Amino acid sequence: MIPHHGHGRRPSIGITPDIEAGPAAEYRLRSFYADAVFRAGGLPMVLPFSDDRACVESYLDRIGGLLVTGGAFDIPPEAYGETPRDGLGPTKPARTRFERALLEGALARKLPILGVCGGMQLLAVVLGETLVQDILREVPNARDHEQKHDRSQPHHPVEVKEGSLLCELIGKGQVMVNSTHHQAVKAPGRKVAVAAVAPDGVVEGIEATSCGFAVGVQWHPELMLDTVPLHLGLYRGLVQRARDKR
Repeated sequence: MIPHHGHGRRPSIGITPDIEAGPAAEYRLRSFYADAVFRAGGLPMVLPFSDDRACVESYLDRIGGLLVTGGAFDIPPEAYGETPRDGLGPTKPARTRFERALLEGALARKLPILGVCGGMQLLAVVLGETLVQDILREVPNARDHEQKHDRSQPHHPVEVKEGSLLCELIGKGQVMVNSTHHQAVKAPGRKVAVAAVAPDGVVEGIEATSCGFAVGVQWHPELMLDTVPLHLGLYRGLVQRARDKR
C-alpha cells in the first residue's frame, strides 16, 4: 500500500469502475487509479453505474473532476455511427451508456476530464469522432499495441506535440509509454486535437481545450508512476484543475 500524504483540501475526483456481470455482479477498480489520484493530491470517489440522469447530475454536483478508466472491452460501434467489423472485441453497453452520460454532463459543466485508454476513446466519440475498430486490420504498417510484458514498463515512444496541453503536463518530444489497446481514435476533426502520436501514426493523445481541461491518453500512466515518474503529471494536472474549478 502506498502512503498518501497531502496538505490542504483534496478535490474529489470521480472514477468510473468496471463491472463483471453475473448473478452477483461486482464493480472492479484497479487500485492504481485511486493511488494515482491520491499521489496527485486528490480524493478518489468511485461512481457506481446508474441509468438515472438525475443520479448522474448528482454525481457531477459532488466531484471536482472526472477520470474515465479503461477496461478489456470495446465501445459499441453504434455509438459512433458504424457497424461492427472483424476484430471488434466484447462490448459493455451499460457501462458505455453511463460513462457517456457522465462525459456529456462533465463537458457541459467544463469539469476537468482525464480519459485513460478506453476512456480516451469514449471522450473522442462523445465529441463526435470515430474509432479504428482493430489497429492491425485497419492501419497499414501498424505495430502491435498490446504489449505482452510487464505493463509497468514502457512499450514504445510517443511524440508529444509542442504547444499542447499534454506537453505542459508531461513535457514535449518523445515520451515512453506502455500500450494495452487494439483500437484507436481516427484522425480527429474540429473539436478534438491530436496531442501525441506513436511512430506508426496511431493517435495516442487527444485534447479538447475549448471544453476546458479535457485530455485523453491511450496509455496507462497510473501503471508507470514509479518506472516513468513524469506520467504523474497527468493526474496532477487533473487534480489541480479540479481544485481551481471548485
